[in-house]
Amino acid sequence: MRLFDLSGKVAIVTGGNGGIGLGMAKGLAEAGAALAVAGRDAAKNAEAVAELARLGARAIAVPVDVTNEESCKAMVARTVQELGRCDILINNAGTNIRKRPEEYTLAEWRFVLETNLTSAFVCSLAVYPEMKKAGGGKIVNIGSMMSIFGATFTTPYAASKGGIVQMTKAMACAWAQDNIQVNAVLPGWIDTALTRQARAQIPGLHEKVVARTPAGRWGVPDDFAGIAVFLCSPASDFLTGTAIPVDGGYSVQGAA
Repeated sequence: MRLFDLSGKVAIVTGGNGGIGLGMAKGLAEAGAALAVAGRDAAKNAEAVAELARLGARAIAVPVDVTNEESCKAMVARTVQELGRCDILINNAGTNIRKRPEEYTLAEWRFVLETNLTSAFVCSLAVYPEMKKAGGGKIVNIGSMMSIFGATFTTPYAASKGGIVQMTKAMACAWAQDNIQVNAVLPGWIDTALTRQARAQIPGLHEKVVARTPAGRWGVPDDFAGIAVFLCSPASDFLTGTAIPVDGGYSVQGAA
């Protein structure tokens, strides 16, 4: 279907070598896009590129430190050099440190904010000239349920993900004149390496999540293929500044 066809498009996915990022990258690949998998782990990057190649996609691995402005610029330059253009950016790289608010150091606060929020800003600035030159583009920022809710163990993470939503709205307003749509996705509880750590650290978390989620299960990375294709394709050309939960109904479930 033409509305969802990404043939000839090039996407950068930060943190695209695993979890939600790889799930989104696979969706884009199956829709016809070429991919730049951007991350720090060279071995994981190579594995992800091989998986995307098996789907028939042209894909490259690009090493990047998303907290470093020059590294982000180099990521875009290499993508354009090897794949010819840059039409899509998915800002997926992220981290978390789980503690009560009073237990964080300022260094830990800054690390989480830099990795989750500042990186998305810097990567977006790096792709903007290429998208403007191409006549448009799509940016998808990964927020969280913690963009909506609070939790005792997520102070800097929640601050960064709340910031993602407001940054998305501001960029959407600023860049609409350049035909660049900027949207956010808010994952619920998804089975990834990051949340497996959370289940090990927080007793009863698995049972609480399943009980609260109308779908009755944790999400998996492949659940994000469809929303990625939608937000990166012509189907969403009149959609910008939104924050869409992908959570199995977690955010709409009231108290039992």
